[in-house]
Amino acid sequence: MITVFLGTPAASIPSLLALSSHTELRLVVTRPDQPRGRSGRPRPSPVKETAVDLGVPVAQPSSPEELEGVLREATPFDVGVVVAFGMILRAAALSIPKRGFVNVHFSLLPRWRGAAPVERAILAGDGTTGVTLMGIDEGLDTGPVIAAQRTPVAPDESAGELTARLADLGADLLMANLAQYVEGRSVPRPQSSDGACYANRISTDEAVIEASWPSVEVLRAVRAFSPRPGARFAKGKLKIWKAAPTELQRIETGRLEFDGSRLYLGTSDHPIELVEVQAPGGKPMSGAAWARGRRGDLGRLA
Repeated sequence: MITVFLGTPAASIPSLLALSSHTELRLVVTRPDQPRGRSGRPRPSPVKETAVDLGVPVAQPSSPEELEGVLREATPFDVGVVVAFGMILRAAALSIPKRGFVNVHFSLLPRWRGAAPVERAILAGDGTTGVTLMGIDEGLDTGPVIAAQRTPVAPDESAGELTARLADLGADLLMANLAQYVEGRSVPRPQSSDGACYANRISTDEAVIEASWPSVEVLRAVRAFSPRPGARFAKGKLKIWKAAPTELQRIETGRLEFDGSRLYLGTSDHPIELVEVQAPGGKPMSGAAWARGRRGDLGRLA
């Protein structure tokens, strides 16, 4: 089986490695190098770095037209595999492989179609999510379902942790079903529109949280926005990387309290523990370490 892989972030790597081990991987397509870090120098995507280590040719088109040209140059190949690539494939591109393109999507479609399914599932309080292997059509994650795998969402799992776990599940699902699909031994089922909802991209502004929210909403937001872009309070601009529920009965909403070992924040109902925080210009540290450095009255976040 001859394949071409399209992906960009670290979550794409498990599927890339699986394809390189079990198929004839002809080409890896990823997004152009992007400025990163304080230097602002262009850096390759995690997928490009992995492909170079594997010795697989890499292409980095910057437009749909360039992408179509790159794919035509790679022909003939049996199927294209997409995992978080970051560019829409138009009809002209979809028709190039013999068996079209398949996508490993990090939700149980049709729930959470779109760019941020993991973050949206956590924000909504979903107790279950999963991965879906689907054929790609011209819609937004509307293609026929080849296979799906369900998994629970742990109550303390961050978006980064859940994404990494789904990436591994997705690679396993891909390898268990790809050959049957390419050979025509499995028939994808049309995707239902019942229960469909969309996972819009997360904006930095959306990651501003309020102590006046119920504790469950604050905790979900902290998990959903870790590691990107990081949940933060508008007042004081303190980022919260990890938080936890407590058994404390009441702290005034927005007030910070430190008992010598743990840092607490009052919300509209139950206090939460701020386990890991980051002050503007500083590095991530434990809430206790931050509180010790502040000394005296810690003030309020609302």
